Amino acid sequence: MMDARAVITRVLQGRHIEAVAIGGSAGGVNALLQILPGLPPNFSRPVIVVLHVQGGRQSQLAEVFQRQLPLPVCEAGDKETIVPGTLYFAPSDYHLSVETDGSFSLSCEPPVNFARPAIDLMMASAADTYGAGLLGILLTGANHDGAAGLAAIGEAGGMTVAQNPDEAMVGTMPEEAIRLRMPDLILPLADIRSLLSMLENT
Repeated sequence: MMDARAVITRVLQGRHIEAVAIGGSAGGVNALLQILPGLPPNFSRPVIVVLHVQGGRQSQLAEVFQRQLPLPVCEAGDKETIVPGTLYFAPSDYHLSVETDGSFSLSCEPPVNFARPAIDLMMASAADTYGAGLLGILLTGANHDGAAGLAAIGEAGGMTVAQNPDEAMVGTMPEEAIRLRMPDLILPLADIRSLLSMLENT
């Protein structure tokens, strides 16, 4: 049986990942704290994250993760140009989309899957922009948001990863993604961390 690193290497072979899109909900902060601090300081892709946070609360995610990572970390701004090597979080109570000109847009449209920001919207728009160059990762969560977005990434030729539901704090979100369209990889957090670090060698 191939070990996880060999499996990841095989799936990465021939791919050129330009950007990373990550979604999560319940338990997502702890999951991110296990995978993102492994990013090298010279990481050359933008990393775009949508986490569900309680409406009306100011998100502290950028501040929390800036203390953990050697990369620039910020909230995505409307019309802001996406810069490689930067970790972006969706601001609370706004949908975040990736535009084909390489910038972000924010909107206050109604919630999707009871969520704003919605993972599905971010991932689908990023798939439209990056196509086969996008890596999508869906983490722990208690609803179905993100499953359709991850499927859209796969349909566009991108690489898709779901957290192993057996180790997720809440397995509903990755389980729904697996049910809707089988991801390229189903990995525990330790191997997702390895995957991100391996991107610089592809």
